[in-house]
Amino acid sequence: MTMNYYTLGNSGLRVSRLALGTMTFGTEWGWGADKATARSMFDAYVEAGGNFFDTADLYTNGTSEAWLGEFVAERGLRDKAVIATKFTMNTAPDNPNGGGNGRKNILRAVEASLRRLGTDYIDLYLLHVWDRLTPAEEVMRTLDDLVRAGKVRHIGLSDVPAWYAGRAQAIAELRGYEPVSALQLEYSLAERSIEHEFVPFGTRHGAGIMVWSPLASGLLSGKYRPAQAGNAGRLDGFRNTTHPGFQKFTERNWAIVAELEKVAAELGRSMPQVALNWVATQPGIASVILGATKLAQLQDNLAALDISIPAALRDRLETVSSSPAPFPHSYFGFEIQGRVTGGATTGDKPAGYASPVLIEGEAVSVAND
Repeated sequence: MTMNYYTLGNSGLRVSRLALGTMTFGTEWGWGADKATARSMFDAYVEAGGNFFDTADLYTNGTSEAWLGEFVAERGLRDKAVIATKFTMNTAPDNPNGGGNGRKNILRAVEASLRRLGTDYIDLYLLHVWDRLTPAEEVMRTLDDLVRAGKVRHIGLSDVPAWYAGRAQAIAELRGYEPVSALQLEYSLAERSIEHEFVPFGTRHGAGIMVWSPLASGLLSGKYRPAQAGNAGRLDGFRNTTHPGFQKFTERNWAIVAELEKVAAELGRSMPQVALNWVATQPGIASVILGATKLAQLQDNLAALDISIPAALRDRLETVSSSPAPFPHSYFGFEIQGRVTGGATTGDKPAGYASPVLIEGEAVSVAND
């Protein structure tokens, strides 16, 4: 496979379209990969041309960051590697300031992550989840301070309301702070909610979307079935959970799995490859985070961009995974908007108005032959 690189949002940071998620590095949570397996997946990803690594201070109680930093150092890749990590989650029981998005915790968390990663800067530092308390002004000022101090290169937001992301970006623009270059959000055939608010925001205001859970926690891998006996994988352990991110076993999702299986068979590809390809080629998507516990899984995932889904098959996936637009988005379709334009065909810019920039080909030599 050939790995291409594109800028992340409106930044100049070049990242691969497939990122390596390292939440599975470590077995502290009762599942995941041991160190030898984690290293083999890291090596396979690097050898495939990948340069974008995602972790967080929370993951496997810090093991994820520590192993990632070690693997990067072993291969001397710090200048090539783009490391993204996150803060917010509390790792200190009974200490309300040991988590959250306040200045005190951000400054504590960044120092701890730098130590575990064994580096003096983080390429992309993200707020992990909205804490419902801290003003966006405090978050953006603190992150801008970290950029000015050289400890962080770029900043992003994960799992926040769209209004909060919009306010944060407006604050950055108004006050001259470092802008939000990335949004990290769940997106898959089974979870398409971000299309209503976040994709338009990201494309218009310079925040590239990093997708997490593109296989819907493994549901779209095909290993889970509606009437399944036994434990097929991690998601089985969450069948009765109240965790909103793992409530995947629904009639709608089983219909998506069934159609995905048919499409994959017609393409002669695995279900994960087709599901990942669909996500990676949707509007607004900058990079897709791959999470695996086995080398074979990662190797299969890395081939996801080697295919192109024909329009007819893509339409089938779009149809089975679609859901009615919630209010007020139901008013933004042609039915109501046609009343705005008087029925005349009206658009933003004509096709081809802005040509994409793609640099490819052999670099010219300046040495004598």
